[in-house]
Amino acid sequence: MAEYHIRMKELPSSAQPRERLRDHGAAALSDTELLAILLRVGVEGTNVLELAQQLLVEHRGWGGLMRIDYPELCKRHGIGEAKASTLKAALEIGRRLILTEHAERFQIKSPADAAKLLLLEMGHLDQEHLRTVLLDTKNRVQTIATVYIGSLNASMVRVGEVFKAALRHNSAALIVAHNHPSGDPTPSPEDVLVTREIVSAGRLLDVEVLDHLVIGQGRYVSMRERGLGFAGA
Repeated sequence: MAEYHIRMKELPSSAQPRERLRDHGAAALSDTELLAILLRVGVEGTNVLELAQQLLVEHRGWGGLMRIDYPELCKRHGIGEAKASTLKAALEIGRRLILTEHAERFQIKSPADAAKLLLLEMGHLDQEHLRTVLLDTKNRVQTIATVYIGSLNASMVRVGEVFKAALRHNSAALIVAHNHPSGDPTPSPEDVLVTREIVSAGRLLDVEVLDHLVIGQGRYVSMRERGLGFAGA
């Protein structure tokens, strides 16, 4: 027996997210309604709004849906490859839009400013990424470069690679950032050691290292504010 899919148009008109978006604008829609538009159809016994709500609850919101990998999402009953592709593409578009809007000549005045550029994406990565936010003489963002992917280990991270993009862009300063996939941004002894080596190299290369941010899920730690690895800087 063919599976019956409950389509958006079969919901009461007052409950149809597309019509609500048309009449009131996207900002008026709930997370459930926005996700329902992407999913388009539900599954037997579950309409698309119910399916959208279930997914948001199961994964604790958009952040969880961003973290789940594509193959796992495809296996979820009612999703499959088409819906998973649509959802992952939409989340990536949103991520890129936010990064672009924040990064274009954005001036860094505090650790919180730098964290705004990085928390959304880096807080949800399942591997450690080491990145540099490159700045001009007015602390305006030039670009964000990925230096390294993998466990942050002082014996594995080549300090010269940290400054490679900065020298190419003639950057006056940079901010180092890496994430903890566990979600806890508490700096480790390795983090302190790596920071100390990067700060020392920056002095030699005449590129100021303003900070090293450790990114967790929705939280971050500024190592400069805590005096970790920046003694005497």
